[in-house]
Amino acid sequence: MAETKERKLPPPAISEETQAYWDAAGKGKLLVRKCTSCGQAHHYPRTICPFCFSDKTEWVEASGKGTIYSYSVMRRAPVPYAIGYVTLAEGPRMLTNIVDCDFDKLKCDQAVTVVFKPTDGGPPLPMFTPA
Repeated sequence: MAETKERKLPPPAISEETQAYWDAAGKGKLLVRKCTSCGQAHHYPRTICPFCFSDKTEWVEASGKGTIYSYSVMRRAPVPYAIGYVTLAEGPRMLTNIVDCDFDKLKCDQAVTVVFKPTDGGPPLPMFTPA
């Protein structure tokens, strides 16, 4: 059954390196970093490419579409929630929450789309819901 209670989400830690990411999240946009040397996109956004170690990376807007790679439902929490890895259409996998759905109907390879959930005094967090 779909969970109707909301968890209080703390604001994310923001650094100079991730400021643009969180600014975009505040506008409902999901960004990833893409390396202009090797062409690989990566998440969590950081300046140095984890594939070739180049510092030639740029922000690109992600489509917000992906598929569930793996997930786990935490039912013993005061407010149950689902956490998982989502493979973005652009390639990177992202650790995230899966929300606004019936947890019993989640499955690997299920299509999902990004939604942004408010935090307690910070920018919204990107999460995913079944598409």
